[in-house]
Amino acid sequence: MNSLAKVPVTVVTGFLGSGKTTLIQHLLANPNGLKLAVLVNEFGSEGVDGEILKSCADANCPEENIVELANGCICCTVADDFIPTMEKLLSRPVRPDHILIETSGLALPKPLLKAFDWPEIRSRITVDGVIALADAEAVAAGRFAPDPAAVEAQRAADENLDHETPLSEVFEDQIACADIVLLTKADLAGSAGIEAAKAAITAEMTRRVPMLPVTDGAIDARLILGLGAAAENDLAARPSHHDGEEDHEHDDFASVVIDLPEVTDLDALVASVQRLSREQNVLRVKGYIAVAGKPMRLLLQGVGERVRHQFDKPWGAGLRQSKLVVIGEHGDIDEAAIKAGLGV
Repeated sequence: MNSLAKVPVTVVTGFLGSGKTTLIQHLLANPNGLKLAVLVNEFGSEGVDGEILKSCADANCPEENIVELANGCICCTVADDFIPTMEKLLSRPVRPDHILIETSGLALPKPLLKAFDWPEIRSRITVDGVIALADAEAVAAGRFAPDPAAVEAQRAADENLDHETPLSEVFEDQIACADIVLLTKADLAGSAGIEAAKAAITAEMTRRVPMLPVTDGAIDARLILGLGAAAENDLAARPSHHDGEEDHEHDDFASVVIDLPEVTDLDALVASVQRLSREQNVLRVKGYIAVAGKPMRLLLQGVGERVRHQFDKPWGAGLRQSKLVVIGEHGDIDEAAIKAGLGV
């Protein structure tokens, strides 16, 4: 690569549990000849997605090219975390051909795009494209606005009122910033769900972008890498609910890390996680579980009442310790109640 050429960066955004890590796992396994680097940003103090991706490291993306930012939302920690991290990736002995940024599910992509204009990096990297992931089954069910028709009726009655939930604002900002929208979990949504999701997203878009159904993150890298969008120069076409604001906050959301003892009844734990979503409005649960009698650690991820788990690798010489990161809207995160719900 010509050392004067800008390194392309793809921003992967999407709501909690939409499948961002699964997509990047697939790209790492199928890089189409590219040497990759990955920057992972998580909401909360315990990194899970970064650990998942590091287990996929290989010659095309060595472990040192997979970097985590867990000190806060990437769009709020630009100067302290993002810029220095990008500088380190660009100074690797073998410079990556392409950098993937997995944002937190709560991140707003537009403030991140603005960071690409910082003097330290603007001549060295460019935003090749913004890929927004949307859970097709959830979008088809209208979960980002509890009653869209009622919301629109209230807004029409009083233009000074904003009845959208924080979740819908995050979702709409991510979609509005996208160059391509991937409709994930297409197998669960079915053809009717995919069409319903497309219609719902189209209604929120201010410009036309491709929408592609995806299952288990499987997509040809050539479709989403190498777009050449230079999105940092195209901000006006990417509207946000936060345009005109100096800063934005994530006080609407909170997370808590729960330590668990070794688990003897996995089915009971899954049922407890599902109950947290149903009774305490928990949005997302993810973490590693030590299962009695099993040398492998168990990766558990929950989105609403949908819970998936799999053994991913041996615990090794370190401490076998179960930890779950629980994320929800601020008023719904009660650490004592969550611990009680998990039987801790």
